[in-house]
Amino acid sequence: MIKANSSGWIREKWCSDFAWQSGYGVFTVSESNVNAVTKYIATQEEHHKKHTFQEELLAFLKKNNVEYDEKYLWG
Repeated sequence: MIKANSSGWIREKWCSDFAWQSGYGVFTVSESNVNAVTKYIATQEEHHKKHTFQEELLAFLKKNNVEYDEKYLWG
């Protein structure tokens, strides 16, 4: 339900051809960080020329003390 509702909202607000990729993660953002996250999203393509998505996700999970088993992360 969250995936369907968020897809419709994104299509309506920003991108009419938006679609989720086959694998995805969802994280919340506090109101005080919205500007920083918006800037990150806007420059994500450039950012990933320096750091892969895999490197960034692992760093994020470690920084936030999220337990994970790497065998489930990459399909």
